[in-house]
Amino acid sequence: MTPEDMDLLAALARQRAGLRIESDKAYLVESRLNPLARREGFDSIEAMITALRAHREDRLIWAVVEALTLNETAFFRDREVFNQLRDEVLPTLSKLVRQRPIRIWSAACSTGQEVYSLAMTAADSVDLTPGARFEFFGSDLSDRCLEKAQSGLYTQFEVQRGLPIRSLVKHFDNQDEMWAISPRIRQAVRWRRINLLADLSSMGKFDVILLRNVLPGLDPSVHGRVVESLAARLDDDGVLLVGSGESLEGVSGAVRAIAGRAGLFTRAAA
Repeated sequence: MTPEDMDLLAALARQRAGLRIESDKAYLVESRLNPLARREGFDSIEAMITALRAHREDRLIWAVVEALTLNETAFFRDREVFNQLRDEVLPTLSKLVRQRPIRIWSAACSTGQEVYSLAMTAADSVDLTPGARFEFFGSDLSDRCLEKAQSGLYTQFEVQRGLPIRSLVKHFDNQDEMWAISPRIRQAVRWRRINLLADLSSMGKFDVILLRNVLPGLDPSVHGRVVESLAARLDDDGVLLVGSGESLEGVSGAVRAIAGRAGLFTRAAA
């Protein structure tokens, strides 16, 4: 690809979804776009980009942008986060939220491992107030990722990445060299295709929102906008989780860090 091709792709990704595409990462872009070019019937990425320039077809533009999203994920990624949820956050919320389900949203769920890990964490927690109920939501920009997430089917390699053997035995069934998450866990999650730059008001309020390892893949110019939009979706006692190594210092005044809890934030006005 030419530098002009990279500039076009970076501009489209930034305008449509706030994605950050680095000009020196052409090899990564090519690895993500090669399968799409084949599916769309093009002989090469260059032919697909030529078609983009010539026709600006909205469907193809979105397909390219979705292919450029970072979809790295794993079950129980950063285990300490899920221990913190199990031992502190969810039990506390179960005491505060009595008249309705506790609402939890994985705001960039990729192929579903994070939100399923959340559902398993809640199912296995022994410190919840009796009668506590949950609603889990997973959203992503990529339709292909959401299709896989909804299927609840994972390869041996995928379940080996972070999933404890006791969780595999308890919550999965082996099906023709794949592992299927149990209907109880799979049916607990609702799914939506969502662009985090869009108006999120229709999502309602949440008690927990996870935005882990997402901001590094977005252009810095949209970080504050995304954090403020999600902060507005938090209930009064709600918490926002980002990656334990991420900082929101200087990003937005809409949230404040919880002392001693890496990656955990509340609404600044809460």
